[in-house]
Amino acid sequence: MKVFQQISEWIMRLIWTNLLWIGFTLFGLIIFGIMPATVALFAVTRKWTMKEFDFSIWKLFKETYMKEWKNSNKIGIIFLIIGMFLFFNLSIAEQMEGFFSLFLYIFFIFLMLFYMMMISFFFPIYVQYRFSVKEYIKQSFIYSLVSLKSTLLILLGLFFIGFLLLKMPGLIPFLTGVLPAYWIMTVCMKRFRYLEKKLATEE
Repeated sequence: MKVFQQISEWIMRLIWTNLLWIGFTLFGLIIFGIMPATVALFAVTRKWTMKEFDFSIWKLFKETYMKEWKNSNKIGIIFLIIGMFLFFNLSIAEQMEGFFSLFLYIFFIFLMLFYMMMISFFFPIYVQYRFSVKEYIKQSFIYSLVSLKSTLLILLGLFFIGFLLLKMPGLIPFLTGVLPAYWIMTVCMKRFRYLEKKLATEE
């Protein structure tokens, strides 16, 4: 019965958090809601990775969303501009012919994947540390570049989550945001602790 209760609590916890993420994203008309809602989502999952469960998900989500609305959207605009630039160049390379166009196409595909990993690392970094806007972008870039093991673990986990949701599409409205966020946050927290411990030892 205890195991069943714990499973039930986890299911409700995941579903409630995901519904909040969707609701607050829509509240910001998607464009201005996706960044603060995702930051709030990662703030909640960060608590879980720290073995903290006795808190109000609603309160933390709402407070984080309101507090980080302006700053997260500012960074979101930067990521949007980068993404549009990469997509534009990828579209041009796709329409070109010859070996050089193939090289450019593969190059921009690689940059797009790297860009997506930067975004994946950004949210855990954002809820874990206090940096300037420039430093958040810089740290996301560095983590994507040097944390190969973490990157592979994140990609592997996202693959299996994507496979699960494709096989069971009924779960998409309830787990599509929270499961990837929880997995990414779990991987990144281990990386953060390792680097913090290493830095403390060197000092």
